[in-house]
Amino acid sequence: MRSAIARLARLSGLAVLFAVTATVASAAAPLRSTSDVTEREVTASNQKVAMAYGALVSMWSASFKQLGKRFVPPAIARYRGSVRTSCGVMPANNAMYCASRNTIYYDDVFVARQAKAAAERLGTDGDMAAVGIIAHEMGHAVQMQLGQDSNVPYENEATADCLAGAFTRQSERDGSLEVGDLDEVFFGLAAAGDPTPQFTGHREIDQRIALRAQYLGHGTREQRLANFNAGYGNGAGSCLQAFR
Repeated sequence: MRSAIARLARLSGLAVLFAVTATVASAAAPLRSTSDVTEREVTASNQKVAMAYGALVSMWSASFKQLGKRFVPPAIARYRGSVRTSCGVMPANNAMYCASRNTIYYDDVFVARQAKAAAERLGTDGDMAAVGIIAHEMGHAVQMQLGQDSNVPYENEATADCLAGAFTRQSERDGSLEVGDLDEVFFGLAAAGDPTPQFTGHREIDQRIALRAQYLGHGTREQRLANFNAGYGNGAGSCLQAFR
């Protein structure tokens, strides 16, 4: 994303606190695989995440203000590997919003890998594949602070994807998107889609497998893209009743 996001982050006057909540022996180890990311690439990814975080907080704070509400920005914490935190164990290769601590946790090596994979596949800088992950987790914070979270996990994930789309829509209006950024987001969503359920041929068992996939996952790549596009095409009002 262009420097407009960096300017927006500075103008918001919001400091980004990266709190490492646990010490992991492997965290400081060099990234040795030639197919892996380097420390420099992880640092660059973290800088993009910081800028995007500022833009996200600015956008959602303004949106809440229009509703007569106050958005409480979540803290953001990076980690590596599997770590134990006050919100429980954060698994490697993941990002997660913890509502009880109002904190977004993300494995910074995982996020940098997503950006690098997008860059190599698409011939771009790949940054929006990483930004999309944080925008999705911020969407969970928005949803929960408005009291519109669901008891169905998939519905929460669909809303978070939709709100990430709404953020991308606003970024485009602000002139912050580069050519290829949408492709990077789509790449990241598709890569993180739930696998196609593997059925057994046994009707009752397959019904349970299908039901679990329908209610407990993030959605297939097609569902994730559709949910993102709803927010990108129509804004936050297509994601949550509060914004309509």
